[in-house]
Amino acid sequence: MFDLNAMMGKVQEAQEKVKQAQAELGNISANGESGAGLVKATINGQRQITNLDIDSSLLKEEDKEMLQDLIIAAINKAGEEIEPKVKEHMQKATAGMLPNIPGLDLNL
Repeated sequence: MFDLNAMMGKVQEAQEKVKQAQAELGNISANGESGAGLVKATINGQRQITNLDIDSSLLKEEDKEMLQDLIIAAINKAGEEIEPKVKEHMQKATAGMLPNIPGLDLNL
């Protein structure tokens, strides 16, 4: 027999696990670099830039446009690197919590 109370309890438990896992995403990080390492960016699982390192050789007015492009490239690379880490973290945090329901994606 289907127990609605048990199912609701599982849903609430899963919601709490997801909330906790999302809070922990700040502890996961990934790096990206561009310009052969002249610009390096670090991003966390909450998609916040936590570090940006620019080689001093790029700090010239005439290199401003190139520097902007390198910064964007490094940040985008870090963003690409963090996605699988976020997905893995969320899958581990919610593993076994709910049955596999098509269309229900808690990985955000």
